[in-house]
Amino acid sequence: MNAPDKKPANFKDLLVWQKGMEIAKLTYELTRTFPAEERFGIIPQMRRAAVSIPSNLAEGQARSTTAQFTQFISHAEGSLAELETQVLLSISLCLCPPPAAQVLLGHLETERKMLNGLRRKLWGQS
Repeated sequence: MNAPDKKPANFKDLLVWQKGMEIAKLTYELTRTFPAEERFGIIPQMRRAAVSIPSNLAEGQARSTTAQFTQFISHAEGSLAELETQVLLSISLCLCPPPAAQVLLGHLETERKMLNGLRRKLWGQS
C-alpha cells in the first residue's frame, strides 16, 4: 500500500516535534536533581533517549518518502519507551522527586498518543 504524500513542510511545524522538545527539556531539568553519582550512569542514558525523540522526528520528516518518515516515527516511539522505563526505574530507586517524574510521565503518554495520531494521518487512516 502506498502512502499519500501528506508530510508537513518543516519538522518545526509538527506539534509532536514541539512536544518532544519539551520532553527533552523536562528530562534535563529532572536529571539535574539526580545524585552526582549518576552523572555517568542513568543521567546520560535518559538525556540521550529524550533528545532522540524530537531528533528522529526531524530526521524522518526530512526524508523523501512517507514510509521513511513512518520508520523514524517508530524510532521515536522506541526512544520514548526507553525513556519511560528509565523514569520508572529512577522513581523506584528514589533518584528523583516522584511528582516531577510523574509530570514527565504524563508528557510521555501524550507524546505516545500524538505519535500514533501522526502515523495514522500520514497513512490516511482515521
